[in-house]
Amino acid sequence: MSTPVSPNRVLDFLGRVFIAAVFVNALPGKFTDFAGNAARIASKGIPEPLANVLLFAAILVLIAGSILLVFGADTILGASLLLVFLVPTTLVFYASPFQAVPFLMNLALIGGLILAITRSTANAAPNFRKVRAKAFDIIR
Repeated sequence: MSTPVSPNRVLDFLGRVFIAAVFVNALPGKFTDFAGNAARIASKGIPEPLANVLLFAAILVLIAGSILLVFGADTILGASLLLVFLVPTTLVFYASPFQAVPFLMNLALIGGLILAITRSTANAAPNFRKVRAKAFDIIR
């Protein structure tokens, strides 16, 4: 009566969870040391008031992007939001002076997000409305 879940859907979901975990892991440090992170942004030549706004926006983008990447009905928006955060962050903080390890790690994440965008389907994430509807139909 229930439709089996394909291994591809499970692996796709796990891949999105693992990518999002990197971004979720970065969030606590942004909250606990907001001033220090804003100062680090300002040290790259960005005016301090704008650095605070950019950090606040980055936090919002990380939260929304991670949630949408994992649970959104369309993963493209979540991956795109995370790219909006990651690409400029990589260029500003790791390209000059060049820091090979974090630069290449971010490059790998950018590649994973691009794959999430190009291989995404409209129903990549579980659609809980359909699950509830099926469960309700079984109960009747």
